[in-house]
Amino acid sequence: MPRLPYSASSRAFSHLAQIHPELTAFRRDLHANPELGFEEKYTAARVSEALRLCGVDEIHQGIGKTGVVGVIRGHKHGSGRMIGLRADMDALPITEQGNCSWRSGKQGLMHACGHDGHTAMLVGAARYLAETRNFDGTAVLIFQPGEEGYAGAREMIQDGLFERFPVDSVYAMHNWPAMRQGMIGINPGAMMAAADRIQINITGKGGHGAHPYQTNDVVLASAHLITAIQSIVSRNVRAIDSAVISICAVQSGDLAAFSVTPGSSTLVGTVRTFNPDVQNMVERRLGELCQALGLAFGVNAQLQYERSYPATINTPEEALFAGDVASELVGEALVVRDMDPSMGAEDFSFMLQQKPGAYLRLGQAVGDDIIPLHNNRYDFNDDVLPLGAALHAGIVERGMPLALG
Repeated sequence: MPRLPYSASSRAFSHLAQIHPELTAFRRDLHANPELGFEEKYTAARVSEALRLCGVDEIHQGIGKTGVVGVIRGHKHGSGRMIGLRADMDALPITEQGNCSWRSGKQGLMHACGHDGHTAMLVGAARYLAETRNFDGTAVLIFQPGEEGYAGAREMIQDGLFERFPVDSVYAMHNWPAMRQGMIGINPGAMMAAADRIQINITGKGGHGAHPYQTNDVVLASAHLITAIQSIVSRNVRAIDSAVISICAVQSGDLAAFSVTPGSSTLVGTVRTFNPDVQNMVERRLGELCQALGLAFGVNAQLQYERSYPATINTPEEALFAGDVASELVGEALVVRDMDPSMGAEDFSFMLQQKPGAYLRLGQAVGDDIIPLHNNRYDFNDDVLPLGAALHAGIVERGMPLALG
């Protein structure tokens, strides 16, 4: 068995390192067969079969449409404790440009965020936990569909996930290309931002470009609004808080109609925040700017503000615990306990709104050639599969320890 390019120490890691080739083959099969949210039929079937072969006690399919839940009971379960571990399964609508032999076999779809690796790590943890059962309680393994914009976590919750499996706490991890492999990151608060979608529909009066005085120009109004929106973060958000407002698309007029002033314009963008008070303020100020735009330019501007994913906020006690598990695995020097939060979003946030828990980052970078998430050349680093699986297993074993004697 090839030596892994980082060091880790635990009984679980040693066990999982022995099956590294099997985990790699499983991950690469998922990579070659990507599926979008709520379409993960092949993936769910592969996961269910893997759990059956692992010898888990229960397998539940179809939770949140295509979600799968596995249940493993420890040698003892008198403690009544129950811990949830979650992995996302879906892919992205991106055409893969990598040259690996396991590249996507589906045009326009690929695992560009590493959910294939997340799934494989949790399957690895399932195998170890089912074989050893060195804990007092119940491990609930949650294979979630539809993280990429489909709110699959919310779908599973609404489908009775936590009523059927009333975990005391829940944990998840995400690979992080900007962090060196063998390192683990966490913090006791915000890990990922809330993600909101905004659309502003502006209507005015179109006309001839040679006679703009006869129009209510929506292009001019749009340009002023885009500039004004950037004043919200710079002038309404405290410097010690964080917010991002990005207008990412503008659609107005016809490129072939060079002398026609259009009568409508649409702006689409995103808002990212951590603090609900800041989120509320941003929504209010956007509405006020749209109203003022109408008065200034004689147009009508209607704001549609959609709250998509809430912020992913770790609970302090569970974050400290998860950091301690990571420290036992890789050593304190390789655990970043004050990880900078990301303005990206994650629907594990819905689970953390329901249960205490923590979201970790698992480093996977090798050298200086960092290929980011959602890039068409991205691939999960298979070398970290045993480490992530051992981290999952350690959370269960340390969180529900068997009593001595």
